[in-house]
Amino acid sequence: MKKRNIQLFVILATISLTGIIVIQIFWVKKAFDLKDKQFDQTMHIALKNVAERILIYNNNPSVLVNPVSQVSSNYYIVMVNDVIDASKLELYLKTEFQARDIFLDFEYGIYDCISSNMVYGNYVSMNPNSTYQNKKNQAIFPKWSSENYYFGVYFPKRQEYLFGQMDIWIFSSLVLLIVVIFFSYTLFVIIKQRRLSEIQTDFINNMTHEFKTPISTIALSSDVLLKPDINEHPHRLQNYAQIIKTENNRLKNQVERVLQMAILEKEEFKLHKEAIDLNALITEIAHNMKPLLKQKNAELLLQLDKQPVIVSADRVHLNNIIHNLIDNALKYSQEQPLITIVSKNKKNKVVFSVEDNGIGIATKDKKHIFDKFYRVSTGNVHNVKGFGLGLHYVKLMIEAHRGNIKLESEVGKGSRFTITMPML
Repeated sequence: MKKRNIQLFVILATISLTGIIVIQIFWVKKAFDLKDKQFDQTMHIALKNVAERILIYNNNPSVLVNPVSQVSSNYYIVMVNDVIDASKLELYLKTEFQARDIFLDFEYGIYDCISSNMVYGNYVSMNPNSTYQNKKNQAIFPKWSSENYYFGVYFPKRQEYLFGQMDIWIFSSLVLLIVVIFFSYTLFVIIKQRRLSEIQTDFINNMTHEFKTPISTIALSSDVLLKPDINEHPHRLQNYAQIIKTENNRLKNQVERVLQMAILEKEEFKLHKEAIDLNALITEIAHNMKPLLKQKNAELLLQLDKQPVIVSADRVHLNNIIHNLIDNALKYSQEQPLITIVSKNKKNKVVFSVEDNGIGIATKDKKHIFDKFYRVSTGNVHNVKGFGLGLHYVKLMIEAHRGNIKLESEVGKGSRFTITMPML
């Protein structure tokens, strides 16, 4: 799938998911508002019936017109204009609520216009197993500006009750959430696979390019050796034979490097640790690399701790780690590379860094720089040789030695790789 098609697919999928989520939220809110409105209407009817039953109990022939007032979302005032018997009120409230399938805990309070005082009722639980049943005076009801007999009803768990009535909507929202998560994960996998495919394609192109040069050199040298008169020129014969051997070793090293990474990925390697003086090893590597540094017109500065820096490590892999970091610095430096290696002991740990004055690494590349096959683009896929395995190898080996590696870099100002390892 082309990159443009993937981007279009991701955009359309995101818009679709966003639209579905917005619509679901809209309908859930509409459903909740409808449940809320139905509850209010049911409550007005139930409380009006309670008020009328109180008047009938008191043999009061008065007719109540709109006796129920809603003070807040969960607090109702009911005007009765007559004496209210608390025991009857509680009975009537429970009966009316049960008749309408409202099994919701409530509190009630009664105002007596003769004493001008609130007479508090009970916390009434519609669940017989509730620990709150018959607890007195759970809430202090505000006084209503009226001299009439009235009672107030308060529902402390109204919101939970309404949400409990929306089980089908909650279930559908959970299903939608699972679908969104699954779909998002699918998009993530598609994008990741696309990126891996691009990386693998670049790896194959780079590997083909790296193999093509020595193979071509070997082929040309072989053609020269096949000429009839080559035996008359022993010097040329030896020279071309040496070229074939050198290029063959180059191919062998490249193949072994790829195979070695496969072994490392499967964790089928063993470290042969020994006490190593890191300063001595760095000095040795710097000496051995002098011809290459001279060829690249590069300068290598060593700022090593005066005290011996001893680590427990595999000499071969530690050597490769330092070589890879220096080689990487040379590859991505422009004219007159300057590489600085610093080592020091710090709180029972060994810290050493390799810093260069190269092209630096962009922020978008930093999080992938240690990924297998990943290579920072410099404009031409073949202008910097390599498979994108060096830094991945470095990270694997550092972690195998129970250490860690940190990258600091800025475009145009170079990079610094800082490695921390346990001291022996």
